[in-house]
Amino acid sequence: MEAGHARRMDTHSLELLDFSKIRELLAGCAQTALGKELARALTPRMDLALLQGEIELTSEMAELLAGGQHPPLGGLTDVRMLVRRAAIGSQLTAAELLAVKDVLACTGHVYRYRMRLGERCQRLSHFLTRVEDLGMTAKTIEGCLDDRGHLLDMASPELGRVRQKLRELDERSQTQLRRLLRDPEIRKILRFPHATLSGDHHVLPVAANYRHRLQGVVHRTSASGDTVYIEPAALAALAAERAMLRGEEEKEVARILRHLTAVVGRVARPLQIALDILARLDLLQGKARFSLDYGHAPPELNAEGRLWLRQARHPLLEHLFRHGLATDRSGPAASPTATEPAAPPRAVVPIDVRLGIEFDLLVITGPNTGGKTVALKTVGLLCVMAQCGMHIPAGAGSQVPLFERIAIDVGDEQSLEQSLSTFSSHISRIAEILRYANDRTLVLLDELGAGTDPAEGAALGRAILDELRQSGCRAMVTTHLGDLKTFAFQDERTENGAVEFDIETLRPTFRLHIGQFGMSNALQIARRLQLPRALIKRAKGYLHRRQRRAGAIKELAAARLAAEEARQKAHEAELAARQQQQELQEHARTLAASQAEAEALRRSRQALKAGDAVQVPKMREQGKVIRVDPLRSLAVVQVGLGQWELQLDEIVPVTASHPTGGTAR
Repeated sequence: MEAGHARRMDTHSLELLDFSKIRELLAGCAQTALGKELARALTPRMDLALLQGEIELTSEMAELLAGGQHPPLGGLTDVRMLVRRAAIGSQLTAAELLAVKDVLACTGHVYRYRMRLGERCQRLSHFLTRVEDLGMTAKTIEGCLDDRGHLLDMASPELGRVRQKLRELDERSQTQLRRLLRDPEIRKILRFPHATLSGDHHVLPVAANYRHRLQGVVHRTSASGDTVYIEPAALAALAAERAMLRGEEEKEVARILRHLTAVVGRVARPLQIALDILARLDLLQGKARFSLDYGHAPPELNAEGRLWLRQARHPLLEHLFRHGLATDRSGPAASPTATEPAAPPRAVVPIDVRLGIEFDLLVITGPNTGGKTVALKTVGLLCVMAQCGMHIPAGAGSQVPLFERIAIDVGDEQSLEQSLSTFSSHISRIAEILRYANDRTLVLLDELGAGTDPAEGAALGRAILDELRQSGCRAMVTTHLGDLKTFAFQDERTENGAVEFDIETLRPTFRLHIGQFGMSNALQIARRLQLPRALIKRAKGYLHRRQRRAGAIKELAAARLAAEEARQKAHEAELAARQQQQELQEHARTLAASQAEAEALRRSRQALKAGDAVQVPKMREQGKVIRVDPLRSLAVVQVGLGQWELQLDEIVPVTASHPTGGTAR
């Protein structure tokens, strides 16, 4: 079922949300090619229990990374194909065996890493349970190969014997060669007084007219024909013997490589399991690094459609601002001069968004470049990240529901291939979205009703909002049309939202206010831009006539805003109470565990008898019980050469529960 849901997620919407860039950022946080591959293949899922477990694993890993306990993934490479080849008996080369050896050693490091995990990382410890320590297999390969991939003499007695014979033969060849070069008769016929190599053969450079003076095999002649390179007969016999030994060596090397391949084949199954788990472990530490680097928090997932993002930030915008890659909305940032210091990095303005709590449809209004589109993309992208088991750039306690589909229509998607206008393209996209919208769908529509006559656009927009409400989906819609601002006053499951605009600076603040509707602020902006006063006064007169009719709407808007503020405070109080309850439950669990451990220690002390091993913390030594006096709660313990009378609560029995090095409680 889960795979089916993953396939149904709207891939076009994932592209519009730039989710591929999030995957690339995540891949950059992974250490290995295996982890990067998983990061780039990440897709949203619908399994609530699985996703909650993934988020908890990420939280545990983030805690470990913050404490400097990084997973030991050195040597982990993609050897899956090599392992499969070894499993079917296809011989691996020495270099390939070295790569497998490093991964085998990595399993041992991770196995011991799991043993060191504390009680607070039980989920991660359980996740790594199936990783077996295959370090002994790595040592088997390491005992046969050096770091350059050469087989060691100790790889087998036969290989050591053959190589010893080869060394002895080489020494005999060198002795014979030195004897020949010292012979005065030989030196007379040489072009130069030293030997050279022709392939694997030692040859002497003999003048062509003295060729008959030296018995041996001619290997080559110089370009001029004046020099003949001859292998003396005595050396030729040794070379033939060397060739035989080389053949034996190659045969033994091949046998050892087959043996080592078989050794790998015998652990192929647990190694393949370990590779899959270690790849996921690298992805987990990548998620945790991403979370720590950007200050993310674990979301609370639900299947009831409740969306509440607190202090949410767009992760890609934050990445751009952090690395100085973004430009100001009024134009590219100018380079600082010698007298003008560099401006501080811009910060993403966080937003609070709710859906599925009192209302399902949010209509956002406000000026251009005010952050309406960014708000839509922030909500969509954070929901996708949560459904990939990731932490999100939002405050603790943020709630995210599971959506089967996340559908967004944003920007200028004019289709030249289909000869569609911008308006037609948007309507085609909206029609597709409405066909499958249901209570498990998140719909994000930008500039609803734009691109056509305002009256017709408003009418069409209201009809689309009606359809969205009837479908039961969660939806966020941005618009400039004034008639759509009143939709929320006529539907109890719809709410207005507005992005803030600073009249003094003529710049948006990018803050989102739920319960308000945005104004165009056209007259205030015109006045600050020094449009003629008479013109502005005439425009105010026209506006005043319309405002008399809109007075009731403003009063209703004010009442809804006050209600929204009250709801926000109630939600904040609910979150604080829930967090306090969780802390109390955690404290109670810790206290119960401590009491159980203390009771177990008390019982084990009462059960002590002569001969039992105990630890004496104040002496930092281990000793042996000589006798026990339960009435006085005393025990005589031998520590080293001395015997000491100690209180029972001063000693710790050495058992599986209280190993050496424990402390008294």
